[in-house]
Amino acid sequence: MMIKEEAISLLKSLIGTPSLSREEDRTARLIKEYFESKNIKVHGTGNNVWVRNKGFAPSKPTLLLNSHHDTVKPNQRYTKDPFTAQVEDGKLYGLGSNDAGGALVSLIITFLHYYEQEELPFNLVFAGTAEEEISGRDGIESILPQLGKVDLAIVGEPTLMQLAVAEKGLMVLDCIAHGKAGHAARDEGENALYKAMKDIHWFRAYQFEKVSDALGKVKMNVTQISAGSQHNVVPDECHFVVDVRVTDAYTLEDTLEIIRNQVNCEVKPRSVRLQPSGIAPNHPIISVADKLGIQKFGSPTLSDQALMPFPSVKIGPGDSARSHTADEYIYLKEIGEGIEGYIRILKGLTMELGSWKP
Repeated sequence: MMIKEEAISLLKSLIGTPSLSREEDRTARLIKEYFESKNIKVHGTGNNVWVRNKGFAPSKPTLLLNSHHDTVKPNQRYTKDPFTAQVEDGKLYGLGSNDAGGALVSLIITFLHYYEQEELPFNLVFAGTAEEEISGRDGIESILPQLGKVDLAIVGEPTLMQLAVAEKGLMVLDCIAHGKAGHAARDEGENALYKAMKDIHWFRAYQFEKVSDALGKVKMNVTQISAGSQHNVVPDECHFVVDVRVTDAYTLEDTLEIIRNQVNCEVKPRSVRLQPSGIAPNHPIISVADKLGIQKFGSPTLSDQALMPFPSVKIGPGDSARSHTADEYIYLKEIGEGIEGYIRILKGLTMELGSWKP
């Protein structure tokens, strides 16, 4: 009860400290001061804060506990003050309470639980990071070189304490179909819009050969289109945007190559940073989850896992369905369940270390 109340108190302070993406300096300072009050050395770059356990040793594998402290802008339909923590009927309301404040404070308390245990068979690093909601370059990605070798990450996001063993990546494509301008009243030019329609049909109908056990099929959706300058001119260019959700059966680079080989339009990815992820079915954390009866699933939503080039899973208190909604909340009991769940997972990992070969 005491550690649960401490976690809730910290979360209330975080809710009361606005931390929109790229404006997280105040919550970064709050987290830093919290660890310093526990006499723990704190490291930081930008709005990212991280700490290492007391028995940290380069010879041990390293487990990263990570969650983010930035939030989206408040939904316009809020009826409560998004920056005031309010408790009603067992629910803690406030912006970021569910996504991902509950997971963040639960991981912090879990780190503190193990901080003094120098006999741990692995290193423990906690990182509270920025810009997750915008997949920014000054978040987790910016501090990975300073964290050193990481062998496994537990990413705290609201999953109802179910284990996401895979996560879809994202690639946004800017496509241009080229034609030739002409007068619409005469049979002139080459209509770029008609050319684009052929490729758009391909994006709608194509089925990738490999299907992920955890995530299913790769999904592609054309979400924006623009062509033409006026009604009587055949358009010489048609621009359209494709949202591609890639499973762990493919890399973004492989997916891009397949697309470019199949369509006639020009295809430019905005980035290939947000990779899909998936963890090996024989990884020790999967064995731990099975022994604890934790349900596993594949996640269609992005997190900082997309920027982690090492094995990772996603799990945390709260419900993804509440994220980014008006009057966001997390149940108080979920925070206690989160702490207990994380501690049980780490305890299980200490027993499974013999089969953990990073």
